[in-house]
Amino acid sequence: MVRIKHRYLLVNILYPEPYRSRQQLSHASQSSKTPETIQFHSPTSDDLTPQILARAIRDQILYMYGDYGLGITSTGLNVKYLSPATSTAIIRCSRANYQLVWAALTFLTHIPQLPNQPTPQPCVMQVVRVSGTIRKAEEEIIKRARAAILAARNAAHHEGLGGLNAILGLGIAQPSSISHADVSQLVTGIEDNDEDDDDGDGDDGDEEG
Repeated sequence: MVRIKHRYLLVNILYPEPYRSRQQLSHASQSSKTPETIQFHSPTSDDLTPQILARAIRDQILYMYGDYGLGITSTGLNVKYLSPATSTAIIRCSRANYQLVWAALTFLTHIPQLPNQPTPQPCVMQVVRVSGTIRKAEEEIIKRARAAILAARNAAHHEGLGGLNAILGLGIAQPSSISHADVSQLVTGIEDNDEDDDDGDGDDGDEEG
């Protein structure tokens, strides 16, 4: 029996501009500005499910590569993990065609229209790591969640956002001050039910995006 090899794409969903409804756009105030670090890593709506995201990826592949591209990438294509709190996802796809999925993610420029949003939300799908095992992707999520907490704390401190400081911690944060509990509150629900891929040549397929 031939075993299908997979790749796991760790994706950050970034938001270059805040989402506003039409009413909010008409009353937008320029007096308050969210730090870019916090804005780019805004939480994603809970209405975005792994199924909706997977459908959006398939639609983008179909648009870019037609039925042929959709056919060769459909086997094994699945959103294994999606965290609205950190706007992070792990997408599994076949090793032979992961670059097609990566390209489709790059050109996916909007979150699909959700029930509580009148228009699609602009976004950037940033592939930050490609791994041969889901465990490597999990480790990278924890590492990046820790860095995101650190950056958010420091940005809030410098911008004088007292409310956010109260949530994330006062003062300028140091890496040693971020506990495992801080990270685990954001990183939850990863499905680790896949066997690790063993290519036999010691290569776990890691790539940095």
